Amino acid sequence: MAATMSKPAVHLHAAPATRRPVDYVWALARISLGWVFLWAFLDKTFGWGFATPAAKAWINGGSPTTGFLKGTGENALGGFFSSLAGQAWVDWMFMAGLLGVGAVLILGVGTRVAAAAGGLMMILMWAAELPLTTNPFMDDHIVYAIVLVGLAMANAGATLGLGGLPIVRRHAILK
Repeated sequence: MAATMSKPAVHLHAAPATRRPVDYVWALARISLGWVFLWAFLDKTFGWGFATPAAKAWINGGSPTTGFLKGTGENALGGFFSSLAGQAWVDWMFMAGLLGVGAVLILGVGTRVAAAAGGLMMILMWAAELPLTTNPFMDDHIVYAIVLVGLAMANAGATLGLGGLPIVRRHAILK
């Protein structure tokens, strides 16, 4: 007589039953970093006078990449990055990246994609500043890139965000 074996149910997409304090720390880091990206987009778009004066706002014809990239001319990769300054396609990609990464991190959906896109943006900005003046290799761009990887690995969108929704849990691209 053959014995039937029952296998325990495996819930690959189940949400954690309880949250640990570190989950809330990662969630707050996610929302905070999302605000850094989103604020940069808003200030560069509307020129609210924090980093971008109204006269240089994107909606007033200013270029969101010119100030930073033109200032890299004397750096190791400055020739390359200076040549990109003010080009419409670079402005649009940069601004789409700021808006997309910021919104996605705040919402907590697509954190993995935001980590990849935001990390790439941070590494490119770091490279544009080489050689660094205050440290041989480490600066805030690298720290932000590391935090973005941590957010993705910690599934930070599931706490205080939409990352716990069933559709997000079912589709890895939305995590």
